[in-house]
Amino acid sequence: MPDHAEKFEAFRALHFGDRAFVMPNPWDAGSARILTHLGFSALVTTSAGYAFSVGKRDSFAGLSREEILANAAAIIAATDLPVSADLEDGFGADPDSCAETIRLASDIGLVGGSIEDATGNPEAPIYDIQEAVDRVRAVAEAAKGRSFLLTARAENYLWGKPNLADTIARLQAFSEAGADVLYAPGLPDIEAIRTVCRAVDKPVNVVMGLKGRAFSVAELSDAGVRRISVGGSFARAALGALKRAAEEVLTDGTFTYAEDAMPDAEAASLMSPEKRQSER
Repeated sequence: MPDHAEKFEAFRALHFGDRAFVMPNPWDAGSARILTHLGFSALVTTSAGYAFSVGKRDSFAGLSREEILANAAAIIAATDLPVSADLEDGFGADPDSCAETIRLASDIGLVGGSIEDATGNPEAPIYDIQEAVDRVRAVAEAAKGRSFLLTARAENYLWGKPNLADTIARLQAFSEAGADVLYAPGLPDIEAIRTVCRAVDKPVNVVMGLKGRAFSVAELSDAGVRRISVGGSFARAALGALKRAAEEVLTDGTFTYAEDAMPDAEAASLMSPEKRQSER
């Protein structure tokens, strides 16, 4: 079983391959075991998927730092793969709060995590660039000497501010402040993704599974992307299957959904009390 430092080195190396790797987002221990069994190389938590699983909305007020880290710890315990985390806004506006989040995240065994520049305030949804940079610099300093890969997120496109030049300027500033990976969710097309990748000097993460065209791993690799996540979309896919099954029973009185369900024996074999060893 690899230790924390070994997981970190394996995780870091994935970002410098010849093509993009997919890092899917489990929302609990069970989904982490399934994704490990399928042969992925690393996992990342999803605040949205976890929120849905406990009957909450994915919002700044929806989940506490303690809840997010407890969910991450359960996922870490379920897999031998490196696990990174969606750490939202760092759980505090001030840089010191964000830095403490990084220290706590590293202490539970996470090998990475992301901090975003969204404020949670609809009137001013994005931090001023200098405030955002100060937050990234603080978390980068907190990560020094730890086996922790820091991802900095520029959230313009998720909050009604489709400004590519400002997004790039933020990512460049985040890189200079010490971020290891750069991420601008919601970029509108492959040209914007390519432009971002060319403009920065660190590996770029792109999320698939949101609205709009879904680009392939090959297309994203050719554009310069090095890491692909799926956010809460796997969790939403599972919820969609549940909804369709329930609607079939209520509307038609039939149970054909079971034909596509994972067999009980397969599910039982994956949900072992022991950590699932990745099969690659």
